[in-house]
Amino acid sequence: MSVAQTTKHHADQVQATVARGSAATSAMVASWRRSSNFHRLDPAECSLPRQLNQAEFETARQQIEPLVRAAQSNLDRLFLAVGGVGCCVLLADRNGVPVDRRGAACDDETFKAWGLWTGTVWSEDCEGTNGIGTCLAEQRALTVHRDQHFYARNTLLSCTSAPIYDHEGRLAAALDVSSCRADLTEGFVNLISVAVSDAARRIETENFRLAFPNARFLFAPDINRGGGGLIAVDADDLVIGATRSARLALGVNRDFLKRPLPASDLLGGASSPAQDLDQAERAAVQRALARSNGNVSAAAEALGISRATLHRKLRRLDLNRAH
Repeated sequence: MSVAQTTKHHADQVQATVARGSAATSAMVASWRRSSNFHRLDPAECSLPRQLNQAEFETARQQIEPLVRAAQSNLDRLFLAVGGVGCCVLLADRNGVPVDRRGAACDDETFKAWGLWTGTVWSEDCEGTNGIGTCLAEQRALTVHRDQHFYARNTLLSCTSAPIYDHEGRLAAALDVSSCRADLTEGFVNLISVAVSDAARRIETENFRLAFPNARFLFAPDINRGGGGLIAVDADDLVIGATRSARLALGVNRDFLKRPLPASDLLGGASSPAQDLDQAERAAVQRALARSNGNVSAAAEALGISRATLHRKLRRLDLNRAH
């Protein structure tokens, strides 16, 4: 078939599927319906994705710059895994605009012609069903493979995307691997999907660590084998942050973290204030003894108390140390 015939065939198929109203049983059809009925898009549209001007792109990039910095090593690692087989890697902001990418120089001309480039707009309301836009709209990892795209002009693409959440648990970006190879097998697409989701979680973790540079990090309970996420605590063991997966695992919302909360309370190991005081004193004595290699005199001096006072504390706290 000619390009015009192929475009018409796909457009007719999309419109017929949307008209049948089977969105309740298919996420793809639900996206097609949003694209057609809500966003008023035409699947036969041939125009390339909208391109931001330089000022618009710089603004978009600045708004997500901390996460872009946190993502660099993982973008490099992901590209090493998929770049050699004709794929490009895109990091898009919450509006569906790629702000960073990785691609082989020999493929740049092809990907740029498809609009798989920084500064283009791949939101679902602009491009219909596609990897980046639909991932952001549905806030889940997914693959939009070839004729699953809404626009006929995108049906040669295979796009696998995963959402990325910021340090406050808000949707911040989408990580995407796209290819226009016709020989991508289902097995290889599945491998790409695993790699993209893993890289997205690693970017979230790195961004979270950078957002709380002076914090100590604890693992949250695991749910659904998706990783329990991290909790950030300050020097007083008060919770100051939690990744989205940790919030889901512990039932924590944004308002919940506006007030100081002991990590032990959040993780289910709450104790009385008196026990907290004993535990804090015990920990301080243990640290002083460890730093002095068990020398009680040196530990007492470091704590600013007498040797006799420290001996009394050791007996009260049931700490037996050779000296």
